Amino acid sequence: FGSFMEFHTREGNGQEDAFQESFNHVALAEDLGLDTVWLAESHFNPKRSVLSAPLVLAAAIAGRTKKIKIGTAVQILPLGNPLRIAEEVATLDHVSGGRFEFGIGRSGLPSAYDGYNIPYTESRERFYESMEIIKKAFTEDSFTYTGKYNSYEDVCLTPKPLQNPYPPMRIAATTSETFTTLGQMGIPIFVGVRGLSLSDVAQQVVLYREALEKSNHATGSIFLRVPVHVADSTKEALANSEASFMKQFRRLGSQLGSNATASLNTEGNTSKRLSEIDWNDIQGEKVAVGDPTKVVDQLKNMINVLTLDGIAAEFNAGEEIPATKVNEEPIANLNKLISAHINHFKPQLLLI
Repeated sequence: FGSFMEFHTREGNGQEDAFQESFNHVALAEDLGLDTVWLAESHFNPKRSVLSAPLVLAAAIAGRTKKIKIGTAVQILPLGNPLRIAEEVATLDHVSGGRFEFGIGRSGLPSAYDGYNIPYTESRERFYESMEIIKKAFTEDSFTYTGKYNSYEDVCLTPKPLQNPYPPMRIAATTSETFTTLGQMGIPIFVGVRGLSLSDVAQQVVLYREALEKSNHATGSIFLRVPVHVADSTKEALANSEASFMKQFRRLGSQLGSNATASLNTEGNTSKRLSEIDWNDIQGEKVAVGDPTKVVDQLKNMINVLTLDGIAAEFNAGEEIPATKVNEEPIANLNKLISAHINHFKPQLLLI
């Protein structure tokens, strides 16, 4: 159980405040025994986030903590030189003492690609080419590679990762085709329930699990990214989070609706669904909000329906919940509730 972080900005605060608030959140996550802090990657969006360099921030977090794992969710591979990314990841693995987890993806939104002057239509090819190069760099003494977008001649990655053979890799999955492909490859995945229903994602998960089994892979794993907010009462939790969480869904719907690639995939339909969602209908479906008992029950259901191995909780999706309400402890007996209902999670998991 971990915390998904965007290093969000707040209206009226400076960018230095965004860094300090998020570092405070990391310190609390470490104190409470969470497993992982997951770092997003966001570009050219000062009203939302300062997290444009997740590997740099991961190194900073490694120096500020001792136990908690640090992951990317996700590093957008097509935006960078894959060999340079491999060097930085391997270095970070050493700096963190083997606490790094390498979540990767290509992003469903083209705005960052526009800023880097990279056609979004090339994102899938660039992603898989980059992943192949990075794996070669991690596992071969030296290698030569000639691809469509990158070519290298007899290069030796230095240093090699501390973890053998490399930090755990996890890929964000969205389309049904991707679930099957990643299952065949035996790669752990992130899933989300923002644009689809819980039952729709469950069907995609079945495809992933079936592909894992047919390909004889024992390395599959599913983590869910989901907004979570806990308060002493469900009424208070709903009041605290409604505006912020709904802002997140509406914003994503607007972004997907303007996506130039919508005609090539299902993003147009997803945008429509997100623009029409009702706050009351998504409780326990797309968000986990309430008093501790209610949130535990909602998370337990998500775990069972999606056969989850982990959760990356967005404690301030929409970045409008005050820091004091994100960080406060709900009730004293929360540890007992967690232990009783989700016994494979750590007992302090929902205290922020």
